[in-house]
Amino acid sequence: MYRLRKALAIGFITGVLGALTSLTPFGASLERNQGLNFLFNFRGPLSPPSEVAIIAIDTRTGLNLDLPQRPKDWPRTIHVHLIDALVKKGAKAIIFDLHFFKPKSAAQDQQLAEAVKNAGNVVLVEQVNGKRQPISDETGKIVGTVWAEELLQPFPVLADSARGLATFTLPKNEAKVHGFLVFKESVGQAPTLPAVALHLALSTQTRPGLHSDGRNAEQLSQIMKSLRAHYSGNTNPVPPEQEALNGALHPALINMYQGSAYQYLNFYGPPGSIPTIPYHAVIKGFDPNLSEHQLDVAGKTVFVGYSDLYDPGQPDRFYTVFTNEHGVDLSGVEIAATAFANLYHQQSLQLPHWYWPPLGLLLFGLICGALSYVLPAFYGIPLILLLSASYLTGAIYAFNQHYLWLPLIIPLMITLPFSVLLGLFAQYHLERKRSQHFSETLNYYLPEHVAHELTTNNASADAFNRVVHATCLATDMAGFSRIAEQMAPNALAAMLNDYFDTLAAPLKKFGVSVTEFRADAIMCAWVADTPNKELQINPILAALEAANAMHSFKQKYNLYNTDLRIGLETGEVYIGHAGGGGHFVYSIVGDCANTASRIEGLNKHIGTKILATASVIDGMDDVLCRYIGHFMFVNKTEANPIYEIIAPLSTATDEQHALCDAFASAVQTFQQGQWKPAATKFMDILTHFPDDGPSQFFLQRALSYQDVNNQPEDPKIIRMDAK
Repeated sequence: MYRLRKALAIGFITGVLGALTSLTPFGASLERNQGLNFLFNFRGPLSPPSEVAIIAIDTRTGLNLDLPQRPKDWPRTIHVHLIDALVKKGAKAIIFDLHFFKPKSAAQDQQLAEAVKNAGNVVLVEQVNGKRQPISDETGKIVGTVWAEELLQPFPVLADSARGLATFTLPKNEAKVHGFLVFKESVGQAPTLPAVALHLALSTQTRPGLHSDGRNAEQLSQIMKSLRAHYSGNTNPVPPEQEALNGALHPALINMYQGSAYQYLNFYGPPGSIPTIPYHAVIKGFDPNLSEHQLDVAGKTVFVGYSDLYDPGQPDRFYTVFTNEHGVDLSGVEIAATAFANLYHQQSLQLPHWYWPPLGLLLFGLICGALSYVLPAFYGIPLILLLSASYLTGAIYAFNQHYLWLPLIIPLMITLPFSVLLGLFAQYHLERKRSQHFSETLNYYLPEHVAHELTTNNASADAFNRVVHATCLATDMAGFSRIAEQMAPNALAAMLNDYFDTLAAPLKKFGVSVTEFRADAIMCAWVADTPNKELQINPILAALEAANAMHSFKQKYNLYNTDLRIGLETGEVYIGHAGGGGHFVYSIVGDCANTASRIEGLNKHIGTKILATASVIDGMDDVLCRYIGHFMFVNKTEANPIYEIIAPLSTATDEQHALCDAFASAVQTFQQGQWKPAATKFMDILTHFPDDGPSQFFLQRALSYQDVNNQPEDPKIIRMDAK
């Protein structure tokens, strides 16, 4: 349950990241510039629409017509010839994306106006001029500014003759064109060129009388604004009071009047995808590069304007997703024709309602994030990639078949990698916690470095079996058997664990390498590849601190008759796994460990706490020790010189120094076989130090050896007959 909750939390975080990103300008920019580019390029060009054509003015038009290169220097009669030719060829509507704002020759202007009026289907472009204007109060003081826009129409005679007037400004995002305006809301819902062209192209197909309802541009504009007002925002597309009129409209017109004022372009391909006819070919009636069928404009809406398919420096050009490799952009007139075709075929790109992408990204992130954490990476990542591939396939299908634009970059380039990285990091963190927990658990049974190597580096258990130089420290609790008899098992276990904790602290403090707990005893070792001073001083300091710690433990449990016994020895030992039957312990094996245990046991015979061999205290000038004697343990063939470790030299008292000096003299006498003088010296020591165990031990031996039948083989060696 915990892992499921954490998986859902990771998924939720991932989903929220994607959802919030989609609502930011940064996210919108990513999808416009990267996601939309991918979708268009993956889909490729569409079949060109047959209902629209472009009459293109390019750098060769003037040369082919024996006219100046710049169209503004042409006589306006040339446009008269164009209109007459297009009308003769049966063009349904003629849309000029050329400016006729200034009058020229009165005669030519009149000819053009008459040609436009006689055609009855010509739409001219208006220019939107915008500027910031000051706002003044009643005193004339400027209190602010406002952005104001106005429409600049062609010269009056021509404007009055046109069937329609419309603006066409293209909004840009990061210098790229993605969409077009159907209605220019900032100038009173004025219809744009594609909208007027669609109304003219389709209104006569659905209701002939509708065409005569607007014989001039002003009337047509009012009709279109009225239709826009009726349809925009209505849940019922056919208001009762307009049933007769609206029932005659083509579905594409209803869709346009109901739809958004801004729509995304569904490009048909690179420059020239819309059928393009050179301007001069219409005037001359032929073109060697085009067939009769390609020159046919009957029943088509034609857009007239600048469109050079070879010159990257052409005027009125716009950077789009289909700007080609030669730097040739789509012209404004081709974008207008594209917008018209989108409206005609209802192919403008559709976006889901604003709340669907964030919700979809939240769900996508929730699934990916949860899977990346719940499942192992071997299964989770392929499943997430399969899910992402399915989403990508679905998004491409929706774009190609239904013109539905779904987010791509945010889910696949942000949400997907973030979910995988976050999930894997969480898995790594979980495994790391498990490893740490396992390592901590192993630390209860193995040395810390062994547990770390086993859990972190996957080392083989056999890699830690080795023979090393060590100082072994053995401990035992005096009187434990008596204590065990008097306590319940659970209370005994709790007390024993506290006892081990008390002793383990100083052992760890001074860097013990291996620790074994055996009933009430501890066997531990400091190890190194070669002998060194640390192998001597650290065990000694640990032993002294453990003995001090035992005092507080005894007070806690009222165990005043209990004491700690410690034995120390140096030598080579085997450390590693020992056991059988499938159960092993990390153990210390060797004569050194066995001798340390024997030395620990010697404490109870001679009444001491900390004993060590000469090899342990050799060179330790900072510790007060006293030589006890040479002892040969049961089943041993060699005697060991044994020393009692009393205290650090810096804290040793004068009495302790005096005891050591007096005892050394007495032991020397004892080892010379002078039993009576030795007994006298030990008795003298006991007069001043009545609790000194070693003096009591040797006094008894000295008195016993005065019997000629009880002489030792070697007075320098004490042979022990019990462990």
